[in-house]
Amino acid sequence: MSSRGKRTKGFSLLELVIVVVILGIIAAIAIPRMSRGSAGAADSALSSNLAVLRNALDLYAAEHNGSYPDATNIADQLTKYTDSSGDVATTKDTTHIYGPYLRKIPPLPVGARKGGTLISTSDDTGVGWIYTAATGEIRANCADTEVDATGKKYNTY
Repeated sequence: MSSRGKRTKGFSLLELVIVVVILGIIAAIAIPRMSRGSAGAADSALSSNLAVLRNALDLYAAEHNGSYPDATNIADQLTKYTDSSGDVATTKDTTHIYGPYLRKIPPLPVGARKGGTLISTSDDTGVGWIYTAATGEIRANCADTEVDATGKKYNTY
């Protein structure tokens, strides 16, 4: 039999081009979806961190006759032991029987102040959370222009 009559096994150039085109189409669909996944994770982390902070504030208020932590001392009052008036101690004793409500203040996972762990009544360097002591309200330290994929402002979560 001649070499012309024998068919060799392998892929033709046309078959390889078709496979490359199909892989390109799949990549064009998958890559944008994966990149949005990290943004969705940050949004979810923001919701979770706010829930943890709000639960800690509610528990503090329940154990301190409805009073929320002081704006100037909130981090210590949530992460250390307190007495009924809110005075802080690093160890539990006969008067400092409440808390701690958090192991540490969670970092802000989104926005320009991402990573900020400080809690304050106004924006400043390192401030991740804005707090109102009178109402116990806490929110993300984000500008009105910082929004999630659905257009919801991070500071309104």
